[in-house]
Amino acid sequence: MKNIKIWTNYSWLILSVLIGCGRSERPAANQTPQPEYFLTSDQTHNKFSRSIAPVLTVPSGAVVQVETEEASDKQLSLDSEAEDVPEVKFDPIHPLTGPVYVEDAEPGDILAVTLHEIELGDWGWSGVFPGFGFLADEFTEPHLKTFQLGKDKQEVAFSETISVPLKPFPGVMGVAPETDSLLSTIPPRANGGNMDDPHLTKGTTVYFPVFVEGALFSIGDTHAAQGMGEVCGTAIEAPMRIVYQVDVIKGERKIQEPQYETDAYYAVTAFATTLDEAARKATRYMIDYLVAEHGLERTEAYVLCSLAGDLKIAEVVDVPHVLVSMHMSKDVLGTNN
Repeated sequence: MKNIKIWTNYSWLILSVLIGCGRSERPAANQTPQPEYFLTSDQTHNKFSRSIAPVLTVPSGAVVQVETEEASDKQLSLDSEAEDVPEVKFDPIHPLTGPVYVEDAEPGDILAVTLHEIELGDWGWSGVFPGFGFLADEFTEPHLKTFQLGKDKQEVAFSETISVPLKPFPGVMGVAPETDSLLSTIPPRANGGNMDDPHLTKGTTVYFPVFVEGALFSIGDTHAAQGMGEVCGTAIEAPMRIVYQVDVIKGERKIQEPQYETDAYYAVTAFATTLDEAARKATRYMIDYLVAEHGLERTEAYVLCSLAGDLKIAEVVDVPHVLVSMHMSKDVLGTNN
C-alpha cells in the first residue's frame, strides 16, 4: 500500500517503512509500551452494533490496557461441575471490554490493533454444551473441566499423561458494524467478531475495516489455549489482562474483512456459511493483497497462493458460520527483515 498515512493526535506522519497492510515497522513483541488508558472487566457489552455507546475515547496511537472476563461472564467458576453446564444462559455469553472510540477513524479506514501483552488470569474452564459444537449430534451430555492458571503458567495438565501448552489470545475482537441492530457476538463477521483464531497472540497486529465513525473497538472471549477449529465449542475460557495499541490507517487499499500479520507472515481471514466459500474468499483476499502490495499480476498471485499460501481452518463451531485464514510467509515475500 503506497503512501499510507497514520493520523495521530499530533500530526500527519508519513510512514518511512511500509509493511503488509501499510504499517510502519512493527514494535518488537518484547517491547511493551506503557498503557495510557485503562478499562476494567465490568466495562463490557455482549453485542455488536453502532448504537452501543463507547466507554472510552482515545486518539490514534493510544495504548490501552483492558481486563476481560471469561466467556460465561461469571456463570461458571473454578468450583463448577458438569451439572452446572445446563444452567448456563447464552444471553450473557462473550462479555466484551469496550467499545473504544478511536478519534479520526472513519468508514473506509483501517484500524490496526497491535497486541502488545496478554496475561493469563488465575483460572479457566472448558466443556461440552449439549446442542452446541461441531459434533453436537454425537456429544449430547454436559461436560466440564476447570484449570488453575496464573500469569506465569506455561501449560496445564489435561490428564495424568497429557499436557496442553498455553498460548493465550482473544477469541473475539471487532469494530462496530454499520447497523443499529444488536448482533450476536457468536459468529464471525466482516467486522471481526468471534474469529477464534489462535494465531492472534502477543505480537500480532490485526487490521479491521472501519464501518462507523470512531471504529468502536471491543475485545474479549479470551482463551488460554485452543486448537484450530475449536471443535467442541469451547477453548480454555479464562479472564485476562491485555495491552493493545490502536492506529488509524488512511490509505489506498481497502480490506473487506480482518487481516493480520506477525514478524513471520501476513494473513487474511474470510467468514462464510460453508468451508468451501470461506476458503475461496480467503484465497481471493490473498490474491488482492499480493497484487496491491507486491506488484504481482493476478494470475501470478493465484499461482503463488498455490505454491506458498497456507489455508487454515480457524473455527467451525458456530454452525453454519466458519472462518478460514490464509498465511503467506514473509520469507517467501522477502519482507522478513
